Amino acid sequence: MKTAVVIPSRYGSSRFPGKPLALIKGKPLIQHTVERVSHCKGIDFIAVATDDRRIYDTVKKLGFNVFMTSKTCRSGTDRIAFTALKFLKNYGIFINVQGDEPLIDPKLIDTLACSLKKEKSLEYITAAFPVTEESVIKDPNVVKVIFDKNGCALYFSRFAIPYNRDNAKIKCYKHMGVYGYKRKFLLEFSKSKMSALEKAENLEQLRALENGKKIKVVITKHDSVGVDTPDDILKVGKYIANQ
Repeated sequence: MKTAVVIPSRYGSSRFPGKPLALIKGKPLIQHTVERVSHCKGIDFIAVATDDRRIYDTVKKLGFNVFMTSKTCRSGTDRIAFTALKFLKNYGIFINVQGDEPLIDPKLIDTLACSLKKEKSLEYITAAFPVTEESVIKDPNVVKVIFDKNGCALYFSRFAIPYNRDNAKIKCYKHMGVYGYKRKFLLEFSKSKMSALEKAENLEQLRALENGKKIKVVITKHDSVGVDTPDDILKVGKYIANQ
């Protein structure tokens, strides 16, 4: 089963307009992300999917694969589904690496792809990293996830979950900006209506949970600094400089 990593990228972020083209150490953010993904071992194809000509031209000039998608795509997943239908008809597994994840672990991407290949019943997979810092746990830009004993997600939230009323010894997990889907699930999911919880939290994965779907959560030992605000550009720059 052929596997593609598709990196959805849009220019009009409400918190950080033009984010994909923001420079980090002289390179656009989207370039850092694609180059990071290119270190994967078990991926057949990598491409950026965007509806913005500025991003398209930049990625094209850098020599990477890039597709123009419809401006009607509501989310990154919709953008990937559009790409799957129009351009990548022979691919059965899709990994969604968000364009603002320049430090994502390539081995994690390979792990998600491998799990989808091996487990026939698995349709949707993502990842999480344990966190302890209160500032991170309370940050609404950092999505948290809780899951059951089988490693399947129970809920995702921008709020600190679960509410630890009696200070029990319980870990908090940060949701990582990477997803994997089987082709059939991806196409069906992109056609489904937005759910109430999805609208409330602005988290599309909640649509799957509200519709009774399972999301497998892989725990990773490697954190990733996503870029949500201009301040995060400096954080990522410092991290890259120290590598």
